[in-house]
Amino acid sequence: MRAVILIRILVGWVFVSEGMQKFLFPALGVDRFGKIGIPDPHVMAPVVGTVEIVCGAMVILGLWTRLATIPLLAVIATAIVTTRIPMLHQQGVWAMLHEARVDCSMVLGLVFLLIAGGGAFALTRSQGRRIDSGEKPEKRRASFEEFQPGSRGAGD
Repeated sequence: MRAVILIRILVGWVFVSEGMQKFLFPALGVDRFGKIGIPDPHVMAPVVGTVEIVCGAMVILGLWTRLATIPLLAVIATAIVTTRIPMLHQQGVWAMLHEARVDCSMVLGLVFLLIAGGGAFALTRSQGRRIDSGEKPEKRRASFEEFQPGSRGAGD
């Protein structure tokens, strides 16, 4: 599926961008982590930012796509639990749904990539087939001549 690359770019781009912002802007990294109650925000913000950058880049490139989605799902699930669920209780369902639209899109995109794999143009390949796309290798049919005794294809 060639269209999978569009989902990879969309999902990966968001995570790479968010990861970089955790390093560039303390209000989106260490300060925010401390404010929402994440333990050791000076350690966790750079760790999460690094995971987002590395795994987001892997998703964009199609490098072990399925494997890269797992830590990103953990990151986004933590973000939803620590920010969106409290918002639901404090501000109501519509405010939470408005703020959670990107989170929901990222979860669905990650689940899609976990199921579908990297698709076309993915870097991860093995023996001509994509390891993480779920594609089955093509079966090659031998010609009749290959099975004739003394022919070049009969076990040479």
